[in-house]
Amino acid sequence: MSRSLEIFHALGGLAGLEKGLRTDRNSGLSIDESTIADSAETTEIATGQQNDRYTDRTKAFGNNHLPVKKQPSIFQLMWMAYNDHVLFFLTGAAIVSLALGLYQALATEHSARNPPVEWVEGVSILVAIIVIVLVGAANDFQKQIKFQKLNKKKIDRNVTVVRSGHAREIPISDLVVGDIVHVEPGDVIPADGVLIQGYHIRCDEASTTGESDLLRKHSGDEVIDAIRRNSDTQSLDPFMISGSSVAEGVGSYLVIATGTNSSYGKILLTLNDDPGFTPLQTRLNVLAKYIANFGGLAALVLFIILFIKFLTSLPHSSLTPTEKGQQFLDLFIISLTVVVIAVPEGLPLTVTLALAFATTRMLKDHNLVRMLRACETMGNATDICSDKTGTLTQNKMTVVAGMIGTTGKFIDPQQADNDATDPCASPTAVDYTRCLAPDTRSLLRQSISLNSTAFESIEAGIKSYVGSKTEAALLAFARDHLGMSQLDVERSNVKVVEVFPFENARQCMVTVAQLENGRYRAYVKGAPEVLLDKCTEAVEDPSKGLSARPINADMAQGLRQIIADYAGRSLRTIIVLFRDFDVWPPFGQLDDQVEEIRIENILLNLTFLSIMGIRDPLRNGARDAVQSCHKAGVTVRIVTGDNLLTAKAIAEECGIITNPNDLAMEGREFRQLGDSQQLEVIPRLRVLARSSPEDKRTLVRRLKEMGSTVAVTGDGTNDAPALTAADVGFSMGISGTEVAREASSIVLMDDNFSSIVRAIMWGRAVSDAVKKFLQFQITITLTSVGLAFVSSVASSNEQSVLTAVQLMWVNLFQDTLAALALATDPPSRKVLDRKPEPRSSPLITIPMWKMIIGQSIYQLAVTLVLHFAGSSIFSYTPDDKDGLQTAVFNTYVWMQIFNMYNNRQLENSINLLEGLSRNWLFICVTLLMMGCQILIIFVGGRVFSVVRLTGTQWAYSLVLGALSILVGFVIRLVPDEPVEWVFDGLGVVWSFILLKLKTFRRRRDDDVGV
Repeated sequence: MSRSLEIFHALGGLAGLEKGLRTDRNSGLSIDESTIADSAETTEIATGQQNDRYTDRTKAFGNNHLPVKKQPSIFQLMWMAYNDHVLFFLTGAAIVSLALGLYQALATEHSARNPPVEWVEGVSILVAIIVIVLVGAANDFQKQIKFQKLNKKKIDRNVTVVRSGHAREIPISDLVVGDIVHVEPGDVIPADGVLIQGYHIRCDEASTTGESDLLRKHSGDEVIDAIRRNSDTQSLDPFMISGSSVAEGVGSYLVIATGTNSSYGKILLTLNDDPGFTPLQTRLNVLAKYIANFGGLAALVLFIILFIKFLTSLPHSSLTPTEKGQQFLDLFIISLTVVVIAVPEGLPLTVTLALAFATTRMLKDHNLVRMLRACETMGNATDICSDKTGTLTQNKMTVVAGMIGTTGKFIDPQQADNDATDPCASPTAVDYTRCLAPDTRSLLRQSISLNSTAFESIEAGIKSYVGSKTEAALLAFARDHLGMSQLDVERSNVKVVEVFPFENARQCMVTVAQLENGRYRAYVKGAPEVLLDKCTEAVEDPSKGLSARPINADMAQGLRQIIADYAGRSLRTIIVLFRDFDVWPPFGQLDDQVEEIRIENILLNLTFLSIMGIRDPLRNGARDAVQSCHKAGVTVRIVTGDNLLTAKAIAEECGIITNPNDLAMEGREFRQLGDSQQLEVIPRLRVLARSSPEDKRTLVRRLKEMGSTVAVTGDGTNDAPALTAADVGFSMGISGTEVAREASSIVLMDDNFSSIVRAIMWGRAVSDAVKKFLQFQITITLTSVGLAFVSSVASSNEQSVLTAVQLMWVNLFQDTLAALALATDPPSRKVLDRKPEPRSSPLITIPMWKMIIGQSIYQLAVTLVLHFAGSSIFSYTPDDKDGLQTAVFNTYVWMQIFNMYNNRQLENSINLLEGLSRNWLFICVTLLMMGCQILIIFVGGRVFSVVRLTGTQWAYSLVLGALSILVGFVIRLVPDEPVEWVFDGLGVVWSFILLKLKTFRRRRDDDVGV
């Protein structure tokens, strides 16, 4: 969209755009429009395309779908899975092996009983590589699909438009050119357009144009008038830029560019969105590098030893040159295979799979994860700074008590607490409002209906109020008790001349309207403790009219007592006031620099009209959720803009305040403390009321300075700094603004505090999944590398106990299948029984080291004993050598399969089947691995260098494999403390060796320098 005022003027301004786009600034587009008159083609009519809503508009101007980064195809993913130099070398070696095998098969005569099989190994390795690449690409592809669905969910949101004269919410993707969009503070502009009408609108365009200051917007008509008067237009800007956010004010604008034609869409086309690595992925990449270096070093040493043995055997060898070449190729392949088995490709895959699985399932738990790092970080959160309204409470607000004028109160006995004021002492709202004078009733009705940004929506014939829940409660009260009919009709009968939307800083909203007598009235509502001191008069008897008298000290104290009583009963209190003016703008109250009314000049000499007590019940399960957090070692605090007494009452009700030493204070008091005093107070602080966004951000910063991992909830635009500053920011999916959602890392789709507890559980589940697989993979890496090394070196013909193809099969389920099985365990409530892990905690804990070392020793011992002494133990003849080697391979694989069950538990728990019925993927993967292993033994033949086993061989293979579980039980019985002492001692020795090496190098460098 061009931001040229000359072009805007040439098009006829707002009126010209309105006419050209066939829309109406007041009623918007018709909901029945399909085609635009005189623009439908006969082919479209013939095919029935004109029946689709807004067909011509989307055809001419495009839809509002933003560009999405193109994802790699399955073939590109296959190449990415294969693009590894080790696999390149292995492929080359396999091709050479295949060529030599084919040469031997074709150039050498073979008997019928001894057919040529030399080519089989080369083909088998190539097939194994293909399978590994295909499985890896398939995993990446399904993970990519999950993230695509998640990203689509991220950008889905509703916007408020006017169509056929009624305000309604539609998905952002349904927005078309010509729509009239309503915006308010916190909204992100969904498409480019021109402002029709606005009150004090200022936009933040830093993310789109780079402009750091808030830009004031002017209506299109105001700009055209200035151009026609030849006035200075340099500071006038009617253009609403997509992707920017509304910081202040309310208004509506005409959409003139959508989707890829909009400013934001064009920016997205140039972006390459790479989220980078999460902290856990970064740590695992470092660990994977160390493991890969270990494997590479082991393979290099193995190759050197085998190559030396090969060279020393050449003078005495009777093999043909081709067979010698094949023998060298075999030792080269086994060395490369050791590298393949040692490189832990599965580690990063496990994190990604765990995150993909967790984020998908978290969506069902009403957590939309916008940043992957938040998912894992939440598992170690130590502090939660939560909003009160809508998060701990239901956000279903109802006016249950109130006072109109100074002579009487009303109460709703069905909605108020059991401990509320006796209903017999105060009339109900129905009875009380029936006695109001017409002038009082009209004033209170207009104070509620005009001074509000909420609007009436009709869905499936049911009327509801959309917007602030507080305003919706007041509007419902006006409808039920004050005779308000349709909200649009109520507002259309009054001319509004000025609106000051609600802001946290001033805790109030003001609307100014012209009265029938030509005077002007400012309707004010907001926080009582802020506005009561600005009142000089109060309506005395609402049943007799609007006669007011000055407020004296006793009257002010009585009003404050009522406010305190309501707040003590967990009621949100709203005060309603007004002030009349003879002219507008008032004389001497216009700020000449910006030509705007300063609201501070309006909030003087106000007249008190009413106090409303609004009940917002505590959410079901909120108390249990808070207790779960405490049990998990997470401290919960309420940080709210609400009254201190109301916030404290809610905190006590839901169990946040449980100790007399727990502290509740207002933001003003908190910000007056020095840095050291804040750090001293924060450990006891449980409620921070009447807090500003800066107070919340300061609290977050102080907690992080104390070493805490902090989660914050927020729903307003001004919460964005705190959401960004926190380790994990939760925004509200229902009541939150779009700016808050953009600043957050997780969106609570149901605004429910209980969903945060589920996020903690899933965060810990991700960490546990990675550790489970890490424990499993390191065990396989140590045993596979150890077996290949020892058996090859000890063999007279440099043959490993496990062939290259067998090792490739082990690598397949080690890196891929096991990752699928172990990364998808859903969390249980048991994860909340432990405290958060410090950020410096090691990836491999002492119980994990016990299991890794114990299982590695057992597996190495069993496999090597079977390999070297199996013939004598089981009385095998030389002719049974193939059967013994097959049994060794089979036993080793079954030990890994049964060890997967050991790795489902990280602590010293012996219940290996806990939660197994909830992880169908683990069951399916283990059944698949078992089935594949059985098939390999029965039909693998020459490809896997196996023969069919007897029943006895199957029996001891399975028994020795299953003994891994018994070994796991024994390992868990070993106390952690002695093992920790040993590791600490080894750490001291290692540190001493490193220190000596550094000292030696320093002395050597000094000698060279001399």
